[in-house]
Amino acid sequence: QVQLVESGGGLVQPGGSRRLSCAPSGSIFSILNMGWYRQAPGKQRELVGVKSSGGSTSYADSVKGRFTISRDNAKNTVDLQMNSLKPEDTAVYYCYANVVPELGRRPSNFWGQGTQVIVSS
Repeated sequence: QVQLVESGGGLVQPGGSRRLSCAPSGSIFSILNMGWYRQAPGKQRELVGVKSSGGSTSYADSVKGRFTISRDNAKNTVDLQMNSLKPEDTAVYYCYANVVPELGRRPSNFWGQGTQVIVSS
């Protein structure tokens, strides 16, 4: 079983920055896509951004130019650098990974428990 543990959430003022980190544990042969989703109060979970093992990255339009995903493929970690934060970025942020647990097995999706980010003055 794979577990993803996020860190870095908290309270930040509008216009500020925050960096989230995610580290997995468990049986991992390789990770294909890895990234972040978020869920604001009363809304559905939405994609923030995802980065493939090859390095290609996609972002939600709402965060383009402000958020950056970085991966360390050797450590299987992923970070989310959030700049120019807005109150509408307030949400629980979830780490996501598409993991191949063992050679020859199909990949499966895993999610972290989430870390709260509140953007408020």
